[in-house]
Amino acid sequence: MNISYKWLKEYVDFDLSPKEVADVLTSVGLEVDAVEEVQSIKGGLEGLVIAKVLTCEPHPNSDHMHVTTVDLGNGEPVQIVCGAPNVAAGQKVVVATLGTKLYDGDECITIKKAKLRGVESIGMICAEDEIGIGTDHSGIIVLPEDAVVGTPAKNYYHVESDYVIEIDITPNRADACSHYGVARDLYAWLVQNGYKTSLHKPSVDAFKIDNHDLPISLEVLNTDACPRYSGLTVKGVTVKESPDWLKAKLETIGLRPINNIVDITNYILYAYGQPMHCFDVEKIKGGKIVVRTVDNGTKFITLDGIERTLSDKDLMICNAEEPMCIGGVFGGLDSGTTETTKDVFLESAYFHPTWIRKTARRHGLSTDSSFRFERGVDPNGNIYALKAAALLVKELAGGTISMEITDSYPKPINDFIVDFNFKRAKSLIGKEISNETIKSIVKSLEMKILEENDEDMKLLVPAYRVDVQRECDVVEDILRIYGYNNVELPASMKMCLSIEGEEDKSQRLQNIVSERLIGCGFNEILNNSLTGAVYYENLKTFSPEHLVKVMNPLSADLNVMRETLLFGGMESVVRNANHKNPDLKFFEFGNCYSFDKSKHNPAETLSSYTEEYHLGLWLTGKRVSNSWAHPDETMTVYELKAYIMNIFTMLGVNFGNVVFEESTNDIYTTGLAIKQRNGNLLAEFGIVSKDIQKKFDVDNDVFYGDINWTHTLYAIKNAKVEFKELQKFPAVKRDLALLINKDVRFADIERVAYQTDHKLLKEIELFDVYEGKNLLPGKKSYAVSFWLQDENATLNDKVIDKVMQKIVDNLKKQLEATLR
Repeated sequence: MNISYKWLKEYVDFDLSPKEVADVLTSVGLEVDAVEEVQSIKGGLEGLVIAKVLTCEPHPNSDHMHVTTVDLGNGEPVQIVCGAPNVAAGQKVVVATLGTKLYDGDECITIKKAKLRGVESIGMICAEDEIGIGTDHSGIIVLPEDAVVGTPAKNYYHVESDYVIEIDITPNRADACSHYGVARDLYAWLVQNGYKTSLHKPSVDAFKIDNHDLPISLEVLNTDACPRYSGLTVKGVTVKESPDWLKAKLETIGLRPINNIVDITNYILYAYGQPMHCFDVEKIKGGKIVVRTVDNGTKFITLDGIERTLSDKDLMICNAEEPMCIGGVFGGLDSGTTETTKDVFLESAYFHPTWIRKTARRHGLSTDSSFRFERGVDPNGNIYALKAAALLVKELAGGTISMEITDSYPKPINDFIVDFNFKRAKSLIGKEISNETIKSIVKSLEMKILEENDEDMKLLVPAYRVDVQRECDVVEDILRIYGYNNVELPASMKMCLSIEGEEDKSQRLQNIVSERLIGCGFNEILNNSLTGAVYYENLKTFSPEHLVKVMNPLSADLNVMRETLLFGGMESVVRNANHKNPDLKFFEFGNCYSFDKSKHNPAETLSSYTEEYHLGLWLTGKRVSNSWAHPDETMTVYELKAYIMNIFTMLGVNFGNVVFEESTNDIYTTGLAIKQRNGNLLAEFGIVSKDIQKKFDVDNDVFYGDINWTHTLYAIKNAKVEFKELQKFPAVKRDLALLINKDVRFADIERVAYQTDHKLLKEIELFDVYEGKNLLPGKKSYAVSFWLQDENATLNDKVIDKVMQKIVDNLKKQLEATLR
């Protein structure tokens, strides 16, 4: 939110510089992102001076230019060539000296020495539009005789600078969404730090009802969504351009002036934080305002010209026949003021934050009004805002206030009562602060002390402080005004040591794996846990019915929690490929979420939801490219498999207790699953399906691996990864040529072999596959190496042959394999 430095000074007295104000606001919890100087005239008329034309002669080489000598008030006159038809000797003019920057929109022109038709010109005599004080370009500016030569133009035209302080408002600080709200916090800090200051809110005592010629009746049918609604009419207004002071205020904070009526409502919004809307009385059919909901499916065209489909949960401001405005969010196309408007109805209301937030999200709208209503405006401040707006309308647009204020407020919202204990507060703050200081701070924050003694206070906190309803909230408020930096660190700190838990072990292993992957050329990515449901359409493995849906999504692209890390990584792949970086290795740690309706248990709200931690790996493009020493080489799925197996080896996964199966996951064209014998899925990897690659418009194959980190940590719970000396006894290799059925996979051979002997059998390697002539139909040949090793002795032929024979027998029995 943008705050004007000069506007802020209208509500609180201070002599701090804009930079000092920014530091103060940041220290009290209103973080300032930037401070920027804003000038009423771009460039601030720097380099422009008041001068006098001493001589004016026709240009020898031009029929319309003149050669002048000009007194700048600083010594020797200068020669300037001027093409304006009205230039003459004796005139007081505005001159741009050498180096001056003149602005034409976003373009900048720097005045330099020049030769015009062969005659040297040192400077420029300016017209109104050339320096930004007007639009006239018919001739140069001719000033009155009393203009003093040598006076800087910025002083002559009284150019003033303002500063825009950009504040990042946190969601809980609805009270600070205005200049007056920020002034309250600044005032409290000034009081606490001993500055002489005062906080003042403009009086509305001049407000009075002029007549009762234009009454509008009011009916609020939904008081839950609209606890308070107020309004009045002003008759006989003239809709026109706003005065300069109002336009300047709005333009300074980045708003575009529209007309005096609309600008007044925007002024009230940014001055006091109360959103308002102005209706053309002529369009309030039946002379009645009805605050209600409408039927599902009702069509409504908003101010931006878009037809929207309403819900029965959208609060509408209606006339006797039809909706006119989405309450607290956006006006209707046919209800606002125009140049022909003569009578207006000013609305000032308090809407329930939840209703406004849901409506704004439902329609994808975020307006200045909804921003404040959904955080909670002051329920007791709308009458003041209404009176202030009505007085401004009378001042700037004329007219008469033509009805009593109508105010529907059946259940007044009271201030919050908070019990406060001094000792407990000081314990939370961590410093001994005097009771008088605490009381001074709460009073400066407009909290009232109802009761007090040496130990406790009973405070009345204003209703607009929606973030201060508990004792700890009051303590936080005291501390931010007192100053976090004023609480010294203690000389000693008390702490207790704890043993390493599962989370600590997980973090340690994640760091080890991350460092290893980065050493292998990977880059770590971090994607949003929120994603779009559209990615899961037509998938079976990650079915849309298992998605965890967000009740109030920020957008359609962020409406569910991710079931898999895949799609976030695919977005990163596409983004890099579009920036000419197609050769990629990515990894990401993150949570994945799923919903299972069948597990619903009314006694346990979260029984239907699952959250698991995963590690995703992505490979795509070339492993080697543009190397003088090596031909280009494309990445393969086998490289991905090696990375996953190395991770499992490093973590201490017992491969004798896992099985490899062909993946049935429909996100892969071809994939492999690694499971424990109890069925727990540890990892799955393969080539991403063509449908998914097409959805992301990816040309190269993408290889994706998913390690279920939660299951993997459980699998290695009792595993110990130890370093051992190099083996003293040699390994022995035996090769078998196996004739097997075509549907048998190498993973099946591994499984049977490791089940036969997991003590001496250390490694199995496939080194040849053959299918073709000289083999029986439906058969293929695998050439497999088996590595045997005893850690305590040299293997002899008898032991080796015994193990190999067992392996062969089991392969024959379980896989119908035969030796070739």
